[in-house]
Amino acid sequence: MNIAERQAHILLVDDDREILALVRGFLRDHQLRIDTAANAREAEEKLLAGRYDLMVLDLMMPGEDGLSFCRRWRGQSQIPIIMLTAMGDDTDRIIGLEVGADDYLPKPFNPRELLARIRAVLRRYEPDTAPCAVPANQCYCFAGWQINPAKRELHNEHQVLVPLTSGEFDLLQIFVERPQRVLSRDQLLDLTKGRDSLPFDRSIDVQLSRLRQKIENNPKQPLLIKTVRNAGYLFTAAVTQQPCVC
Repeated sequence: MNIAERQAHILLVDDDREILALVRGFLRDHQLRIDTAANAREAEEKLLAGRYDLMVLDLMMPGEDGLSFCRRWRGQSQIPIIMLTAMGDDTDRIIGLEVGADDYLPKPFNPRELLARIRAVLRRYEPDTAPCAVPANQCYCFAGWQINPAKRELHNEHQVLVPLTSGEFDLLQIFVERPQRVLSRDQLLDLTKGRDSLPFDRSIDVQLSRLRQKIENNPKQPLLIKTVRNAGYLFTAAVTQQPCVC
């Protein structure tokens, strides 16, 4: 059972009781299981005793601070971590990402934004969206096409180079790394743009339309990238890894 099929279990770590109460209530109202801890010691006890899908961790806490705890815990667990920081200095946020945090959110924050970031990070950790890696000097091949990840090039069945923009190439690579899997629009945004994506970003729609113009025989009735109603998009072709010939 993946995260989408059950309530995600979140650990909130913050010494501010008012923030804990507010955020815990909001996230529970949005179908998340929430536990809380007031410091790193309590957080470690709960992490050792239970199973969590994600930790929201405050940077400034009495005792061991969030950066130290994130660095130490990352050495023994790959649990996704969103760092909360009241610091205005970008240096602290950068250090947080460098020691293993997956995202950060400055205080004060809107609980809705925290919820959106939690969902985005969880989607990136879904097992069924993990890419199949391609070895060096290997290309992805599908329906006569060849995509070279190292050179960021696409060639058709006649070995003719088909120019792609950076965004179009990124989108196509996401599809060939996850063939025959339905990917939602939100997942595509997360995978291509990460934390910089906006809820109403339409760039995916533009890139998808242009990509279909370049690889589909009939872009109005696409066979390679099909739309799955109310779900997302499906890359239908079988994908193999072969030595690059271009």
